[in-house]
Amino acid sequence: MAATPLMNEFPELAHLTREDLEDILNDPAYFQSIFHSLPQVKELYQAQAELGMANEAIARTNLSLQDRLYELRTETKEAFDNAKSLESRWKDLEREQREVYQRFNPQFLLLRLRHATTAQDDASEALASSFVQSSPSPSSGNDASDVDEFIREFRELRKVYHKRVMWGDRWASGQVSWEDG
Repeated sequence: MAATPLMNEFPELAHLTREDLEDILNDPAYFQSIFHSLPQVKELYQAQAELGMANEAIARTNLSLQDRLYELRTETKEAFDNAKSLESRWKDLEREQREVYQRFNPQFLLLRLRHATTAQDDASEALASSFVQSSPSPSSGNDASDVDEFIREFRELRKVYHKRVMWGDRWASGQVSWEDG
């Protein structure tokens, strides 16, 4: 038989006669038997079977890892939820920290000093007014001790007041320095 493109492509068919080739085309069962006996087809089926077995092995491995994967997924979700909770807590703590630090801000401290100075002045003035308005009776006999007590209390209040005024003045003149950090 002459070399044809069919015979070049499938040398296994070169031994078949023309009638055999025609029978192959007309008889599906004969075609199937010849087709499945070709080495390329056998190799293809072998490769397909190997791939199928490899896929089954991979599937078995995946199934054996499935429970651990679900556990890891659950642990990961819990860790993520915990991280989100901690992140939220962190924001709350930062806000609280800013509020606490605000109390030690130089401007806030100066404002508190001024308010405390005014309150101290008001307290000493209230004590003096109270003393002046309460007229000691000559029959009580405690006049000197009442005066001494008033002077001691008034002096203490005024001492604190004047210290605060001095600190405020120093602050206003730049003699008080604040270091950040």
